[in-house]
Amino acid sequence: MTVLDQMPAAEFASEVAPLFEGAPRFLRRLADARPFGSADALFARAHRVALEMPEEEQIELLDAHPRIGADPSTLSAHSRVEQGPAAEETALHLAADLRRLNEAYERTFGFRFVVFVAGRPRAAILPLLEAALVADRDEELRRGLHDVVAIAADRALRS
Repeated sequence: MTVLDQMPAAEFASEVAPLFEGAPRFLRRLADARPFGSADALFARAHRVALEMPEEEQIELLDAHPRIGADPSTLSAHSRVEQGPAAEETALHLAADLRRLNEAYERTFGFRFVVFVAGRPRAAILPLLEAALVADRDEELRRGLHDVVAIAADRALRS
């Protein structure tokens, strides 16, 4: 962690960008929030930074993540692993349902649905996405930001 704490800001942002799908303004704020001293402190601070930044930047952070069920060729290496294989599980009806629900969510809230998949099959995400469509917008924004940081912490553990 000492190395990350001492890097120039641009180098730090580049180093941790894959954990957060490269959201530039968030990464600059996180670089400015150093030193952390530990991975736990980094992710605790990341959570605070995400919740405290202006909404426009919060949406940029959420929208940096790919849609659940997106074409695997468009995903980062981390997202490909997290979303799992697209073979049999992503039958045409499931892909169509995910696309429809993602579009409805984005129309409703104005930002992308982000959830810590944690190895769950895409079919298990459908009810979560359906339930999110009737959630309070502010609560959904906070939940999504919390999950962005949970995803990043999990990626760091696996790296």
